[in-house]
Amino acid sequence: MLKGQQKFVMSKYQGLYDMIIPKDHFLRQLNDLVDFSFIYDELLNSYSIDMGRGAKDPVMLFKYHI
Repeated sequence: MLKGQQKFVMSKYQGLYDMIIPKDHFLRQLNDLVDFSFIYDELLNSYSIDMGRGAKDPVMLFKYHI
C-alpha cells in the first residue's frame, strides 16, 4: 500500500532544525529544487494496493540515502 506524504515532518523539533541549519545549506537547496514526486510513478507497480501492510513513504526513504 503506497501513500504519498503531504508534508515531510522530520521530528517534533522541526522549529529547532529551522533555526540551526542555514537556509543556504546544500540539502535544503536540493529539496527546494528537485521535485521528488517522480519516485511515486517509478514505484507504482512495485506495491500492491490491497495486500500486505502499509509501505513507508518511498520519497522519505530515497531522501535518507542522500
